[in-house]
Amino acid sequence: MARIVTLEDVEGTRDEQDIPDGESPTVADTSSPPKYIATVNQVHEAYDAVNTLRYSQPTHLQGKCQGITITPFSAGHTLGGTIWKIRSPSAGTIVYAVNMNHMRERHLDGTVLFRPSAGGIFEPLARPDLFITDADRANVITSRRKDRDAAMIDTIGATLSSRCSLLLPCDAGPRLLELLVLLDQHWKYADLRYPICLLSRNGREMLTFVRSMMEWVGGTVSKEDVGVDVTGKTAPKRRRADDEADDEALGAFALRFKYLSFFLNPQALVQKYSSKEPKLIIAVPASLSHGPSRSLFADFAAVPDNVILLMNRGEEGTLARMLFDRWNSSQRGDDTWDKGKIGSNVMMDGSLHLRMNSKVPLQGVELESYLAKERATREKEAAQQAAIARNQRMLEADEDESDEESDSDEEDEVERALNEDQMDTIDSDSAVVTSTRRRKAEKMEDNADWGLDMDDGLTKTLLSFDIYLKGNVSKATSFFKSTGGQTHRFRMFPYVEKKRKVDEYGETVDIGMWLRRGKVFEQEAESDETKEAKRKQAEEEAKTVVQEPPSKCVSSEIEIQLACRLLFIDMEGLNDGRAVKTIVPQVNPRKMILVHASTDAARTLIESCGQIRAMTKDIYAPGVGESVQIGQQTNSFSISLSDELLSTVKMSRFEDNEVGYVTGRVVNHFSSTIPILEPSGISIPSDAHVRTDVARGRVLGSRLARPLPRSTMIGELKLTALKARLASIGIPAELIGEGVLICGAGARRDRPTDNIEETVAVRKTGRGKVELEGNVSSVYYTVRREIYGLHALVAA
Repeated sequence: MARIVTLEDVEGTRDEQDIPDGESPTVADTSSPPKYIATVNQVHEAYDAVNTLRYSQPTHLQGKCQGITITPFSAGHTLGGTIWKIRSPSAGTIVYAVNMNHMRERHLDGTVLFRPSAGGIFEPLARPDLFITDADRANVITSRRKDRDAAMIDTIGATLSSRCSLLLPCDAGPRLLELLVLLDQHWKYADLRYPICLLSRNGREMLTFVRSMMEWVGGTVSKEDVGVDVTGKTAPKRRRADDEADDEALGAFALRFKYLSFFLNPQALVQKYSSKEPKLIIAVPASLSHGPSRSLFADFAAVPDNVILLMNRGEEGTLARMLFDRWNSSQRGDDTWDKGKIGSNVMMDGSLHLRMNSKVPLQGVELESYLAKERATREKEAAQQAAIARNQRMLEADEDESDEESDSDEEDEVERALNEDQMDTIDSDSAVVTSTRRRKAEKMEDNADWGLDMDDGLTKTLLSFDIYLKGNVSKATSFFKSTGGQTHRFRMFPYVEKKRKVDEYGETVDIGMWLRRGKVFEQEAESDETKEAKRKQAEEEAKTVVQEPPSKCVSSEIEIQLACRLLFIDMEGLNDGRAVKTIVPQVNPRKMILVHASTDAARTLIESCGQIRAMTKDIYAPGVGESVQIGQQTNSFSISLSDELLSTVKMSRFEDNEVGYVTGRVVNHFSSTIPILEPSGISIPSDAHVRTDVARGRVLGSRLARPLPRSTMIGELKLTALKARLASIGIPAELIGEGVLICGAGARRDRPTDNIEETVAVRKTGRGKVELEGNVSSVYYTVRREIYGLHALVAA
């Protein structure tokens, strides 16, 4: 999903500006540094290296991050938005929660961090060692969702009924789904016939991708996926003709927007719908910095009664942010966007200067020059490929020649043995040919094509064939001799035997051969109908691909006379200040870092947390480019535990780990670079030390005091968890306030108790301190045992 959104932005920017690879676009505004624009290949390479995880799936990192475990949880802001839980053996637990939304929407459920129906904070994310969150909206009070939807529907209906159009700038990301679901439901309910136009090159691909991951979608869309309506009846199957290829994907019944039309550029929109025809246009990007949204804004803003509807504030320095600031400053004091009100639309006036970047086709001399350069480049590349192929043939021929020369020694021995056996009948001067002369003869024959020697002793006739022979395959290999020094040569069709490559594990596997054979098997298994369908599909795809003519990027300055209306409705789907001030204290981290926040917003959240007594005081709000060091300087050492020591350790389970108390001595062995911890022997104190202690603390009838190791209990006692645990074993318990839990007969309210001895009080007096008060009875020991069960006891 992120790949699609990034490609939309990158391709849209590079289509309008001539940006060399590895450089940033030139901008007129020098107040902010230009952003780096990656290439399409860089985007694909980056996302190819991303590993996809599922929610609540722990992942153990390797390499430099050995020992770190990360677990994703739903953030509720967007499809795939994540809260990261990072566990490190040296830094503890870190929760990174930025851009959260606890409200349930049409296409997505709220974040798992805060669930009021489930009792508050999600237990695995509570009480982290470090909590990283944002405070950008700490000063903001968001209006109710019901009011926002009503304002949007009323504005759209009034504008379209007056024969005017609306422009909604947005990003082609998952947040677009919330808007599309809302519009589709309203169009269906009101039976509207106005077109909804989406200008995005990757919008259709984004929706297709979302349908394949319906398990991530929540809200009302998840019910539509299975085709069940509110009454529980099975809804009829509805599919659009242009989505028949996606029938096998999950979510075949959901996210099929009947009233939505896709367009790649504004020219295609104008060709289908007239500029005077009322319509709802959704154009990318939301920043209005480039692409279809900026091009449409230049023509759209000059038409009276047209409405530009902003759904987010936009980034600093963009056209969208400038329009938002202009709208917000035109509102009354109580109607601004951060006061919980919707506000009203404003009539824009005046003029606005814009720099427009576009791509125009080459013409005349520029086109001829471009074609000449392309032709010269193709010829140069063809010459380089021919030279590379020629060098490759020469290298292969040299390799074959060296291999055959290495085998010539064995051939010489065979010929020498045969010639010695025929010394009595054949003259040695005519029958024995030296190795040097034979190699010369064979080398001369290699320069010609493979031919045929006549048996009648005539001169050799070379028959040339128009076939390329790899290497020295034309060399004769016969060693049968005849009288007169002639050699009978029986030539065969050239065949080069590939040598098998063998390494220390055996013969290497030719992966390419298996891949080619697999393709052959797949082609043989396909039926004629399938082959014909694939051929037609390939032809249709080839027809749809538009060959872009040679063009160049131009930049121009235009002046726009503003006459349209402007309205802002917050559709970002983020928590406001009230939610942030409620969730953060319940998470109750030990330390906290605030990011992506202004100075006033960070100060507001810090002051709100400072009013809570149990909230940590270690809260950091670094500025842009400022680094913060959290924790203390720790030294980590690698040590190995011996088998004798492990056999004596009593392990206790705590969360996902097992802990134990060990004592020993470190021993370095020559066979290992890692020191080993072995059991330590009983240390006997020295006589002088004993005498000093005896003389100092000698009491009649007393023994020598020895320091004993103390056991440690790990965990945090929660009275609610203890109450539930006691109820499961039949012991009533009741919270009476101020951190006190009454257990036993005294907790029964239905009848007065006479046996006060069966009552035990559990009191939390401070952090890490628990008091158990009551008479010695079976209830007392049972309650104590259950308290121990809620902790990990590390026995000394």
